[in-house]
Amino acid sequence: HHKAIGSVSGANGVTSKADWEAVNAALGRVIASVPEATVMDVYNSVSDITDPGVPAYLKSLVNGADAEKAYAAFLEFKDVVKKNQVSSPGPAATAAPAKYDAIDGAAKALSDASYPFLKEVDWLSSIYLKPLPGTSAKDAMKAIDKMIVMGTNVDGNILKAAAEAHHKAIGSIDDKGVTSAADYAAVNAAL
Repeated sequence: HHKAIGSVSGANGVTSKADWEAVNAALGRVIASVPEATVMDVYNSVSDITDPGVPAYLKSLVNGADAEKAYAAFLEFKDVVKKNQVSSPGPAATAAPAKYDAIDGAAKALSDASYPFLKEVDWLSSIYLKPLPGTSAKDAMKAIDKMIVMGTNVDGNILKAAAEAHHKAIGSIDDKGVTSAADYAAVNAAL
C-alpha cells in the first residue's frame, strides 16, 4: 500500500498498474492467511451496513463494461485466494516482553485519568463518519500512508496483540458506544 500511495497520480488519484497488482496480490495473501469464516464475517458485517443500491450507483459512475470485466476478474481472484486459504487461524499474540512493563503501568494511569472523559463523549455521533473539514482525499491518504509505514515497522506480535485488544474492547461497548474501563486500559497498553 505504501508504494502504491507513492505512485498515485492524475485527477482521479490512481496508482500505477504495477502497484495496483502488488496491492491485490498482498491483499490476497492476507485474506488467504485467515480462515474463510473470518473473511465472511468481515464481508457480512460490511454488507449489513451497505445500502443494496451502492453497487449499481458506483457502476453508474464509470464505464459499465469495464466494471463488469473488473468484477468477473475479481470473482476469479476470489476463487484462487479461497483455494489457498488456511483452515485455522494463526496463534494468538503472546504477552508483551517485560521491557514494556512500565508502559503497562503508564497506560493504566492514563486510562484511569481519561476514562471519565471518554464516557462523556458522544461516540454514537455521525461526526466520526464525516471527512475532516478542509482535508482533501490526497491529504488524508498521506496521513494514512504514515500509519501504514509505521505499521510495517511494528513488531508483528505487538501489532496482533493490539488488534486483539481492540476486538475485545469493541465486544464490551455499551449502549452509549463506550467500552469497559478494563478493555480501554488494555487498548491503551497495547498501543
